[in-house]
Amino acid sequence: MDRYLTITSAVVQALVVVLLVRKRIYKDFPLFSAYLVWVSSAALAAGIAVSRLQSEVYMRLYLLSSAFDAAFMLSILIEMSMSVLKPVKSMLPRWTAFAVTGLIGAVAFAVWQIASPPGMMKLSMTSQYIIHLDLTTSVLRILFFVSLAAMSQLLSLGLRDRVVQISTGLGFFSLVSLGVTFLHMNQGVGEAHLNDLYHVLDRVVALSYIASMIYWLVYFAQDVPERQEFTPQMRKIIESLTQNARASAPR
Repeated sequence: MDRYLTITSAVVQALVVVLLVRKRIYKDFPLFSAYLVWVSSAALAAGIAVSRLQSEVYMRLYLLSSAFDAAFMLSILIEMSMSVLKPVKSMLPRWTAFAVTGLIGAVAFAVWQIASPPGMMKLSMTSQYIIHLDLTTSVLRILFFVSLAAMSQLLSLGLRDRVVQISTGLGFFSLVSLGVTFLHMNQGVGEAHLNDLYHVLDRVVALSYIASMIYWLVYFAQDVPERQEFTPQMRKIIESLTQNARASAPR
């Protein structure tokens, strides 16, 4: 079963990357496109390393990989945020990207401080850092998706917009991954049925990732309409915020 999931994930992920290139989506979302290539490479390297390296060395390398993955994901959220703001780009100050980066960074820091599921303190420091990184990025992806959904009318966004499609796939996978992480931390291991359940939950995460990529395959294959302008109400809000920010900026 695990072998089939690994093969299916690799094949579907490769098809998504090919589609990103063929539909030229990578031009609008280069970081997201590069991230899928990175995930494929990291999964292949992890499969080789786990059978050849000592457990302690492997965990350290996995921590470095997780840290790089988290930084990569933060950059993707920034990329998607700037894509959302594209219709009002001419109204925004030059430092908007830095402001967006600071906002996402602040939210990430806050999530990091509170992301501590029961039982985590019993684990090694390396495992704790890995779980913190995973929880933080998962919560950020979910918050981004929920924010887009809540403001979709004001932002004139729909399911046919690429940024919504990307966010939906990431949000679904993150929601499943987050739920499984909390279940793992509460269920324990040791007995045969608990070990089996632990493994089944890991398969659920793999299936959710495959489901997200199939979703991307279906929607990325479709042409998208030209991006609509924000509603007048939203444009007024952004214009007011921009004017206030410029007025309060040091000269």
